[in-house]
Amino acid sequence: MFEVKKTVARTDFEGAFLDGVLRTDPVLEEGEDAAATISTSEALSEEEQDELRRELAKVEEEIQTLSQVLAAKEKHLAEIKRKLGISSLQEIKQNISKGWQDVTATSAYKKTSETLSQAGQKASAAFSSVGSVITKKLEDVKNSPTFKSFEEKVENLKSKVGGTKPAGGDFGDVLNSTANASAATTEPRTEQTPENP
Repeated sequence: MFEVKKTVARTDFEGAFLDGVLRTDPVLEEGEDAAATISTSEALSEEEQDELRRELAKVEEEIQTLSQVLAAKEKHLAEIKRKLGISSLQEIKQNISKGWQDVTATSAYKKTSETLSQAGQKASAAFSSVGSVITKKLEDVKNSPTFKSFEEKVENLKSKVGGTKPAGGDFGDVLNSTANASAATTEPRTEQTPENP
């Protein structure tokens, strides 16, 4: 019978990626001897190992020196800020202010601001036109025959309740006088007696 062999072709990238992922090279920790991690197939001579140890010691010393210099600079910075009266809170405020200035200087912010401004103007115009339409509608209602009939009935009622005033005036006057008349009839009368002067 036939035997089918299945082969998978890998691209160079896939091969390099898989080799890199699957490789178990040790990661050096701080202070670890680099010469001790070299495999036996790459054996170094005693002289090469001594040279690498000296270089390692030199690099570690440089790192230590740089750490000390950095700590001294940070201390000096803190002293200068203290003398200037700059507190952490002030620094935060300045950073926020600077950040906000940076944001407002971007073209995206400017475009958004312009768009919102235009939208606000259009909304203002729309509200203004809605107000005009409502005012017109109220005027139409006030001039309608139904409203005129209602106004006449209120005026008739006013003349019956008020008695002496002639009919006329506007609707607001009628409502005010009707409210005053009903308030006068609901107030209790105080009578004076000989005991209460």
